[in-house]
Amino acid sequence: MLKRRIYDDEHEMFRRTVRAWAEKEVFPFAEDWREAGCVSREVWKKAGDEGFLCMFAEEKYGGLGLQDFRYDMILCEEIGPFEPGLFIGLHNRVVGPYLHKVASVEQRDRFMPGVVSGETILAIAMTEPDTGSDLAAIRTRAVDMGDHWLLNGTKTFISNGILAGLVLVAARTNPEASHEVGLFWVEDGTPGFTRGRNLKKVGLESQDTAELFFDNVKVPKANVLGDPRGGFRTMMTNLAEERLIGSVGFMARAEHAFKITRDFILQRRAFGRPIGTFQNSRFKMASMRTELDAGWALVDHCVREHLEGVLSAEMAAEVKLFSSEVEGRVVDECLQLHGGAGYMDEYQISRHYRDARISRIYAGTSEIMREIIGRGLGLDERAQR
Repeated sequence: MLKRRIYDDEHEMFRRTVRAWAEKEVFPFAEDWREAGCVSREVWKKAGDEGFLCMFAEEKYGGLGLQDFRYDMILCEEIGPFEPGLFIGLHNRVVGPYLHKVASVEQRDRFMPGVVSGETILAIAMTEPDTGSDLAAIRTRAVDMGDHWLLNGTKTFISNGILAGLVLVAARTNPEASHEVGLFWVEDGTPGFTRGRNLKKVGLESQDTAELFFDNVKVPKANVLGDPRGGFRTMMTNLAEERLIGSVGFMARAEHAFKITRDFILQRRAFGRPIGTFQNSRFKMASMRTELDAGWALVDHCVREHLEGVLSAEMAAEVKLFSSEVEGRVVDECLQLHGGAGYMDEYQISRHYRDARISRIYAGTSEIMREIIGRGLGLDERAQR
């Protein structure tokens, strides 16, 4: 098993703190949240009380001023395999950085205290009914009306969509230019902003994934994030971190699936001996262990690149592609080794199997990841003209 070397003693102390908190405040409620289709607002506030939300925020906002990405990795590794619907990673490392790095001081002063405390849950609205990974094809429109922007459109598959108190919405600001996109903070309760269904999904049952509707929503100029025509570039910049934090979660879930399967095959017996002692089981587990170690090595390499500020879009695509594919293969093999028990909902592996399927789709599909990597190799059609 690979010995990971990216964590020091302080990180491991934090890991123990997170684990103890989660065992008390998260894991006992997981089944109730799955049935409800949503985690509780209280758990977000409790996470805020512990200082787990947007740890990079300045102390004046209640944050820790802690920039180290590895602390958020630990949250994903310790919570994600057991309660994947609590999307702290989305709050902290997908949406939070827009507020921390791009927003105006006035926006940070208004929004960051609630974001850090857990009173305000964050979401980002990019995906639309007819557009997935192709952000240049979005149809939601924002029109400059002088003293405000008028927002119209529909978003779907929005994580944290039911509970979110602040949504960062991507909208086209120039109908003639596909890449002129603005990003707009839309607050809960804004007239014209409504939520649709809490969408039923194959997995991630406790994650509140919703449709969002914007009908002549008046967005104050004070709620525009940066250049109202430069949002596409801003989104592209932040996608590398989104894909990296996602990869940590994919690997953590795959690792946990491997561990519970190892325990299972040592206990379940067939023909008078544990099924883990059969050659097929040994070989399957050996292959999975090798893939897991390779996945963690790639993740940790990309983390070092990210900490140094040099993680490229192509490398982020590689780690997202590889880790999500590894997760899919590992949970499938693990369920097979469980036999009929693996198909029963009472066994954790059945939930891992369902939850893993989305990993190759969100934050950019595996096909889009291959496209990004291929273009980086100079294989883009335009580069050959």
